[in-house]
Amino acid sequence: MTPRERLFALEQFGIKLGLDNSTTILQALNRPDQAFTTIHVGGTNGKGSVTAMVERGLRAAGHRTGRYTSPHLTDIEERIVIDGAPVASGAFDAITADVLGIVDELIETGLLPHLPTFFEVTTAIAFEAFRRARVSAAVIEVGLGGRYDATNVITPAVTAITSIALDHERHLGTSLSEIAFEKAGIIKPGVPIVAGWMPVEAARVITDAARLKRAPLTWAAPAEAGTPVQLALAGRHQQRNAAVAVEILRRCSIDLAMPRDAIVAALTDVEWPARLEWLRVPAGDVLLDAAHNPDGAAALAEYVLASVGPLPLVCGVMGDKDVPAIARALSPAVSRFVTTTAPSPRALSARELADCIRGAVPGAAVESRDDPMAALLEALHSAPRTMVGGSIFLVGPVRAQLRAQGATTVRYPSNTSPFFLD
Repeated sequence: MTPRERLFALEQFGIKLGLDNSTTILQALNRPDQAFTTIHVGGTNGKGSVTAMVERGLRAAGHRTGRYTSPHLTDIEERIVIDGAPVASGAFDAITADVLGIVDELIETGLLPHLPTFFEVTTAIAFEAFRRARVSAAVIEVGLGGRYDATNVITPAVTAITSIALDHERHLGTSLSEIAFEKAGIIKPGVPIVAGWMPVEAARVITDAARLKRAPLTWAAPAEAGTPVQLALAGRHQQRNAAVAVEILRRCSIDLAMPRDAIVAALTDVEWPARLEWLRVPAGDVLLDAAHNPDGAAALAEYVLASVGPLPLVCGVMGDKDVPAIARALSPAVSRFVTTTAPSPRALSARELADCIRGAVPGAAVESRDDPMAALLEALHSAPRTMVGGSIFLVGPVRAQLRAQGATTVRYPSNTSPFFLD
């Protein structure tokens, strides 16, 4: 079994929240995470977009950067980005072999009581890759929650929580305050914390956690006046994400040079695939978005209604998601649902998803196709444009197939008014 195969075999252990395994592995590696400045980005929605913006800003300022995000769309190397490019496959395999060798030693000596999870090992691989690449700053996206996420072993220069909404309730809690408590676990003593818009009950939890840790708290919100900047990422929700990214970069300037033009580049020259991304294929135009919870679905619906009007939706959803709430949030922007089975063992089948949607949105036009590409062709047969969403585990493979078939990027007008940089 190759190191890469061994790594993916760890997925069978699922999600195990806790910091002990990560700390033990990183200590055995002589703490690669301490070889560079880190920025830690958590939250329910928007953390990937903010991570991408901040990394782009740091790179524009002349810093050698790392970016760690999850999950990946197509290839695991996408999770570990160095100076704007995914880590080379050969380097990834070599580092994976070395980290798994350390894991084997720790198991043999009893320092690790059981095998770590896929995410714990991948996080260690990312930190080691950044150290070997001699990055000066790395932006680290929280995987799940925050308090017990494997990334929460770092001591960052700046911490951010982009938003709080219901998601992953099985692991994080069933109320906004419970979820906020888990997300607030990334706040470190004395480390500046930037927070985006969130409901009042969640904001109270973040405020209390910051006060307890004596962490200077900044609430980020779009300015009402200033220099107008057209955001590269579409959707009105990106206004709030951009406000968080700007405040992070400003706090970073304490430790890292950050000229104003670098902040502008973070907003205007960033790419974040499969987030309101349009691709053109012979049969029509396809909007890809990884919306996977009710708030993300509402943002997608708002964009579609404001820019092109209702579209067919090819959707695949994981079984642990609040499907009725997602379907209801999307329904105003959907002319017909074409359900499919996302290529993941956690996914609902096309028929199960169709039944869920019919129950949640009475009277909705719903069809099902097991194969995602067949579902897409069915949707495009009746309309010149369609959208694909519901899970990154669906959007990623569909995007890869469309790209392999020659799909090209299309720039649609965004419904986002200019962002004001004060």
